[in-house]
Amino acid sequence: MIHLEATSPYVGIDVSKKTLDVAVGESGRILQMANTPVGVQACVEWLAKVAPAGIIVESTGGLERLVVSELCKAGLKVSLVNPSRPKAFAAARGQSAKTDSLDALNLARFGQAIRPPALQMPSAEQQELAALVARRRQVIGMRVQEKNRLGTARKGQRRSLEAHLTWLREHLAELDEQIGALIEANPTYKVKTTLLVSAPGVGDVTARTLVAELPELGQRNRKEITALVGLAPYNRDSGKHRGYRAIGGGRAHVRCALYMATLSAVRWNPVIRDFYERLLQAGKLKKVALVACMRKLLTILNAMLKAGTPWRSTTAA
Repeated sequence: MIHLEATSPYVGIDVSKKTLDVAVGESGRILQMANTPVGVQACVEWLAKVAPAGIIVESTGGLERLVVSELCKAGLKVSLVNPSRPKAFAAARGQSAKTDSLDALNLARFGQAIRPPALQMPSAEQQELAALVARRRQVIGMRVQEKNRLGTARKGQRRSLEAHLTWLREHLAELDEQIGALIEANPTYKVKTTLLVSAPGVGDVTARTLVAELPELGQRNRKEITALVGLAPYNRDSGKHRGYRAIGGGRAHVRCALYMATLSAVRWNPVIRDFYERLLQAGKLKKVALVACMRKLLTILNAMLKAGTPWRSTTAA
């Protein structure tokens, strides 16, 4: 739905490694500030005087975290959007040129027309837990890479690789301790984790990933939670053609953790196993059946947290 009028302008901020390009309104002035603590603070103070209806920022792999955090602390309404949406919006308007200032202006126009919902900034504890879980995932990735290199390494390389693998193993243990301590110190996280691991197939890693990176679990309905994770099937129909429904978008890291849990659940969880076998007997492909099981497992976990009850096979079925 396109809104033609607004009492206050929308602001677009294009974030790069060194600068912030700020556009006020659809055709307003554009300012450039440094993407540093001092520059971000100046940007926040200036925007507080502008009092915009909303501020649109793209997800840029972490470069936007400082400015988004400070804007939220100042009580300003910030919307963090997937870069593909403003890009498609610019293409729809026939905009081919691309500069940082044009991107900022396009974000302001996108906000004025679409008015995406404002971001609910997670707590400091939630951000710390998510950062530790993300770091653990990075260390796992580095360990896999080093193990692969070790298989074809020459004699002169092996000592360095083995030393690094030892350090990675020790660092991984430290991260697990830090994550565990943070969860134990927070009653809400502790209860959530206990409930999640009661489901057959869901281990500590999956439970901690869900608690850290899917705080909405147990607070949304089943359709909303599956869409957040990227497990909602979307139609691909046109005229008489009926295409395959496919999943897309969502939180990839959560989806990967849930996939690993589902691989275990189709073997050891009686409810998920029976559901998986019924789908295979109905002629579904294995991957399609696994995705359906992921969606079912997520729906059950969401209901468990919402009700505050552990896994029960009869209830889940």
